[in-house]
Amino acid sequence: MRIQEWPSAERPREKLLARGATTLSDAELLALILGSGVRGHDAVGTARRLLNEHGPLHALLEQPPARLLRMRGIGKARACALKAALELAARSQMAELERGSAVTDPPSAGRYLAQKLRGRPHEVFAALFLNNRHGVIGYEELFQGTVDGAEVHPREVVRQALQHNAAAVIVGHNHPSGNAEPSPADRAVTQRLKQALALIDVRLLDHFVIGDGKPVSMAMRGWI
Repeated sequence: MRIQEWPSAERPREKLLARGATTLSDAELLALILGSGVRGHDAVGTARRLLNEHGPLHALLEQPPARLLRMRGIGKARACALKAALELAARSQMAELERGSAVTDPPSAGRYLAQKLRGRPHEVFAALFLNNRHGVIGYEELFQGTVDGAEVHPREVVRQALQHNAAAVIVGHNHPSGNAEPSPADRAVTQRLKQALALIDVRLLDHFVIGDGKPVSMAMRGWI
C-alpha cells in the first residue's frame, strides 16, 4: 500500500502538520527527507531498511557522501538532502549557543559538540569559546589524533582563548570506539586545562566526551 493510501492521521506529512515533528519516528522523519521510496518499498519502508542496515539515525546521517551514495535508495539528491539536514541542525544549535544557552542549557553544548565530532575515524579535540555573557563566540578544532588519542597542548587552548578574547571555554573530544566514558588521561588533561586557563582568568566550564550515546559531561560528574 502506498503512503497516499494510508489513513490520513498515519501519513508522516499529515501527522507532522497536525501533531508536530516530535510525534514522528526516526523512520518517518527520514522518509520526509527522502521524499519517495524505491521499487517495492514506500518512503517509510525505504527509511526503515536504511536504518536497519546502516543505523542508528545519527550513524546514518554522519556517513560521508561517498558512502551514502553506495546505499540502495540514496542518490546524489538524497545524499545532499541528508547532509544538508544535518548541517542545518548544527547551525541551529550554534545559533542557540551564540545566544548564551551554553550555560543556561548546558546539555546544548554537548549536543552541538556531538553533532560536530561523533563518527570521526580519529580523536578530535575541539573548543567552544564564550564571551562574558556565556554566548559562544568561536568554535575551533584544535587537535587531531589517531584512533587511540589526541595530544592536547594547554598552551594552544590558552592562545586561542586570548585570540578570541574569551571569558570561558567549553571543550570536548570524541572517542572513536563509541565508549564515552572518560579515561584517566581525559581527567588529567581536564585539570591541566583548568589550571592553565585560570592563569589568564578564563574559566573552563565543561569537558564533554563524545561517544555513541549521550555526551558525558565532566562538570556533571563533579570533575571540574
